[in-house]
Amino acid sequence: MEKDPYILIVDYGSQLTQLIARRIREQGVFSRVISCNLLKGEDTAFVGQKDELLKGVVLSGGPESVGGQNSHSFDERLFDLNVPILGICFGMQIIAKVHGGKVEFGTNREFGRSLVRAHGRSKLLDEIQDFNNNVGQGLLNVWMSHGDAVAEIPKGFVELASSDTSSFSIVQDISRKIFGVQFHPEVFHTVNGKKFVKNFVDIAKI
Repeated sequence: MEKDPYILIVDYGSQLTQLIARRIREQGVFSRVISCNLLKGEDTAFVGQKDELLKGVVLSGGPESVGGQNSHSFDERLFDLNVPILGICFGMQIIAKVHGGKVEFGTNREFGRSLVRAHGRSKLLDEIQDFNNNVGQGLLNVWMSHGDAVAEIPKGFVELASSDTSSFSIVQDISRKIFGVQFHPEVFHTVNGKKFVKNFVDIAKI
């Protein structure tokens, strides 16, 4: 059993899940990785009752599509735990789908470096800006790897950033402290990725 505050990482088959855990641990915070399959059924310890040591949840990326026949199931009780939640890529698409948003499947495949333009304010974006363009807009260097993309955000969510191929690169529901990023902050290609992780840890108040 955990004896210190921790962040739970739900693994949806991403090759980068352990790297997410490492980035969190680099902040001096415990993290625990579980398979998404452990969220199924009534025996799930993480969603069946409140764990006072659980301070945040990260939903990892993954190779599947939220619209696919083999797509992972998701226990919506996670959103009742009243802890900050960060969805990364596939995790963000799950958040959108569960809350009534729209995900487009395979229309804007993107792999590699990308520039994201910030539009709004958020604790997730505190002190994160790589450079300004010629009209003074803040830009971020990030790493994208996705085929599906959120095309319409759910009610209660706001857009924080976009790219040329992704209208919703960062979104949040500030009242519920739910965040989604279309890119991968855990990889070194995302220049301020470690800062993204730190900001989420700060939001979780660990």
